[in-house]
Amino acid sequence: MTELDVQGLQRRLVEFAAAREWEPYHTPKNLAAALSVEASELLEIFQWLTPEQSARVMEAPGSAHRVRDEVADVLAYLLQFCDVLGIDALTALSEKIDRNELRFPPSADRSQPRQPPAPSASTSD
Repeated sequence: MTELDVQGLQRRLVEFAAAREWEPYHTPKNLAAALSVEASELLEIFQWLTPEQSARVMEAPGSAHRVRDEVADVLAYLLQFCDVLGIDALTALSEKIDRNELRFPPSADRSQPRQPPAPSASTSD
């Protein structure tokens, strides 16, 4: 039976790496680099698409398969990264959403969509 919860998937990834004796290579630095590479491979699929084409990328079986595979790779490396550093990914996300709800209250003027803020280099957000 396949486990589709975060902890179950993390456990499967740990067991997969252990069976292949990959643990020495699964350092925070290496996993962060691998995560970045996989995120770039996801971006590559969309690189030259128009906004309209990118919105329809899941309609073509070939591109949909590529997107799902790259999403899986990104998530796998993120979960392995979190496991190595002892980060509960869902708790970290929930806490970040809480902070963002305080930092970015809804606009009273809904006539114009607001541009999301650019990511900051600050560690306080």
